[in-house]
Amino acid sequence: MTENRTQRSLRLPPAVSTAAGVGTLIIAAVASWSSLLLVVRGQVIPGWGVSAVLLVLSLVLRWVLIRKGRTAGASGLSQKRATWAHLGNTLLITTAVFGTACGAIDDLISSAKYHVLRPEGPGGCTAVVRETSFLVIGTGEVYAVGRTGLALGESGSWAVDDGYRPFDAGTYELEWGRDGGLLQISGTSTDPVLRGGLTDIDCGW
Repeated sequence: MTENRTQRSLRLPPAVSTAAGVGTLIIAAVASWSSLLLVVRGQVIPGWGVSAVLLVLSLVLRWVLIRKGRTAGASGLSQKRATWAHLGNTLLITTAVFGTACGAIDDLISSAKYHVLRPEGPGGCTAVVRETSFLVIGTGEVYAVGRTGLALGESGSWAVDDGYRPFDAGTYELEWGRDGGLLQISGTSTDPVLRGGLTDIDCGW
């Protein structure tokens, strides 16, 4: 009897479960088209990877709700509202799937590599680099990642001639001060830096 009461008390109300599923879908859709990334135990998860995880979680939650009969219609919503809710969920899923696929394909085509630079700066601020090479141009972006492990956008970008990868070659310097970091990217005499090359790293402390 006590176990049954505990199980019932742990069940979320249908409205809360539905809101959680929709909220996760919205975040997945936004993440799939944004330039965010997440660092977990030194491993970089790009925005499209975060979106993929959230999308799977949302779909699993949706499946569980359907299995338990806790759909929007079962929650007392009118048929018209249930239809609009279904269309909204479909649009969010489509947006997240398409954004995730585009991000993954872009990383694949450009042979993207992610580098977590050391040492860390004050307050645990970490510089994370996404380095790509496509045809005759090498490009890259740097992200300032704080203690949360999340970066919501890039801090700077650059381009190098002939697909050169400065971080694979080690032709860069990272210096930290009390107010942030300074990242300097260098090319070679035959593969010079075409754009950027000097970027501030600021985690906002």
